Amino acid sequence: MAAAFGAILRDLTRSRSRAKACLLGKDAHPVDAPDDAHRERGFTLLELLVVIVILGLLIGFVAPAVLRQLGGARVSIAHQSIARLASVLDMYKLDVGAYPSTEQGLGALVEAPPDVANWNGPYVQSTQAPVDPWNHAYVYRDPSERSGHDYDLCSLGPSGTASGDAQICN
Repeated sequence: MAAAFGAILRDLTRSRSRAKACLLGKDAHPVDAPDDAHRERGFTLLELLVVIVILGLLIGFVAPAVLRQLGGARVSIAHQSIARLASVLDMYKLDVGAYPSTEQGLGALVEAPPDVANWNGPYVQSTQAPVDPWNHAYVYRDPSERSGHDYDLCSLGPSGTASGDAQICN
């Protein structure tokens, strides 16, 4: 695409030079004449504006697609992180005998709660409780408010508020 754009600019420059030569009554092509070639090396303001407009249009079409992909990637990472944390919580339950309480939260995976025996952590490498891809704390509840689940582990999504559709849960 850049080569095609360069060819268009060269054609514009040549046609401008030919028109100038015709107006001055010169028979030779301006590129062949050393005096005119020396003066015709730069681009006009109009040519530069055309390039800027074309680049702006390309960026205008490409940027939204890239941002959509980025948003979709974060949602995918949130699903994977919740699945990984679910397996870590299962390991915690095997060691301790129960899932962490709502009060203990996911911090129980990092530091041993005071009233828990057989804690073999830390269960995650971080020194803080895990956060979702938008740097919001995960919502953890034990017991679950949803039927069929032992606990709730949810990301509140990009907004960071409990707005239903944006939640990503186990």
